[in-house]
Amino acid sequence: MTTISSWFPGFRTLALVSLLALPGGVTAAETTTKAAAAPAVRTVEELRARLEAHVTQPRFSGALWGVKIVSLDTGRTLFEHHADRLMSPASNCKLYTGALALDKLGGDYRIVTPISGSAKPDVAGELKGDLIVSGRGDPSWKVRGSKKDFWTIFDPLIAVLEKAGVRHVTGDVVADATWFNALPNGAGWTADDLNDYYGAEISAISMEENYAELRVTPGATVGAPCGFAMVHPHTGLMLDNRTRTVAKDGKRRIEAVRLVGENVVHVFGELPVGDKEELVDLTVPRPAGWFAAAFKEALARKGIRVDGNARSLRWPDAPAVTAASVKLGEMASPPLRELVKTFMKPSQNLETDLIFDHLGELRRTAETPAARTAEENAVLALKDFLKKNGLPADEVRFEEGSGLSRNNLVSANATVALLKFMAGHREGRGFAESLPVAGVDGSLRRRMKGTPAEGNVQAKTGTLRYANSLSGYVKTAAGERLAFALMLNRSTPPAGRTSREEVDDVAVLLAGLAARSEAGR
Repeated sequence: MTTISSWFPGFRTLALVSLLALPGGVTAAETTTKAAAAPAVRTVEELRARLEAHVTQPRFSGALWGVKIVSLDTGRTLFEHHADRLMSPASNCKLYTGALALDKLGGDYRIVTPISGSAKPDVAGELKGDLIVSGRGDPSWKVRGSKKDFWTIFDPLIAVLEKAGVRHVTGDVVADATWFNALPNGAGWTADDLNDYYGAEISAISMEENYAELRVTPGATVGAPCGFAMVHPHTGLMLDNRTRTVAKDGKRRIEAVRLVGENVVHVFGELPVGDKEELVDLTVPRPAGWFAAAFKEALARKGIRVDGNARSLRWPDAPAVTAASVKLGEMASPPLRELVKTFMKPSQNLETDLIFDHLGELRRTAETPAARTAEENAVLALKDFLKKNGLPADEVRFEEGSGLSRNNLVSANATVALLKFMAGHREGRGFAESLPVAGVDGSLRRRMKGTPAEGNVQAKTGTLRYANSLSGYVKTAAGERLAFALMLNRSTPPAGRTSREEVDDVAVLLAGLAARSEAGR
């Protein structure tokens, strides 16, 4: 298997990781496509001819392509097609958020969450007042996809309190998410996004990616309502059961709908009698409140008594920490390079936007307008990063960091420029290793299997309705390193064909190129 370790000295071999979670903002179909088998490309001229023929086919007459392919070894452009066209990149935006974070903060950076009290605990361990967790957007508070127990999320926090000698809290447990001056949704998201896991609320205190799971099981008899069991505790969600059990040969269909601004989840559909259970994702409103309620029980389980309530704060509330508060300790996230990998591989929207908003708040100063959000600050930081490093800032128009916004625009030219810049960056290894690998892991784990791209192409996917992107790195059959950006918008593929296959076929051609660009100008 070819890996990034063979491209740049010192890169370690990529592990063959199979992620269980589907990518944020991506459907299951994205992970099941395969590229068409194609004969090897013998010359660069042949590559150009085949790519030009591919992107100008009649079926793309109503679609838009933006393509650029550049050699990292020679700097030469092998192919471009409307490379300056502004396109909807979808989750290709995460390339920019990851690069910005690694450039500004470095791969060793950790997000530090302060833990405070209204007063210092006395010799008996009694904290007279409130216990306050002041969130900074750490996305790592989760056990989803692992075999760990839910309550282990709180172990590092409880360890801080035990070290501080806290045994009894007379006041409340407060989850303070006010550090983010931000709305709970990203700019440009649509209302229906908020009902799905990939549109979970953005909060400076987030847990389990801010969505819970409901286990739905068929009833004992036909006509009976299905059974419900929440997998995650203390969500504050109320369930409206509108399901029924159907005959054994009936169809499975379960749909959950939570109206914006409400905590009632209406669950519709049917399960056949005797059939297997269905797990349904439910976004949790005010996730800091969920955290506070669960944290209070976690404390009790560890023998730390709380007399008061569990409560949460978020913008525009005032912070809970005052001049009289006492810092009890802090909890640090994993290194940033691991956080970037964790959102880039599976294309996780919330975790990307948490890092984006964290960058925005770090930029805030006394001169920053109070009305400017963390997200707006991060967009300004991105523009500064692009301009400072000679990248085409005018061809990057973002309003949020994950790519769920339909208003984000970028060109293939800008994306390849970013990829080239990061290939020579001090954090280039962490950036490259964060990308999904074709046929191996992340959102590419089931794509391009059995082709020269498998185990070779390292690229960020991007999928929205009528938008599909694939941008990253590949090593050709001739050993040349390429950076590429493939963006396809407004395509309506024929039956039996997907837009993912259209971009995957290009990546496979690049992997099979048998000539170097020096010989093919």
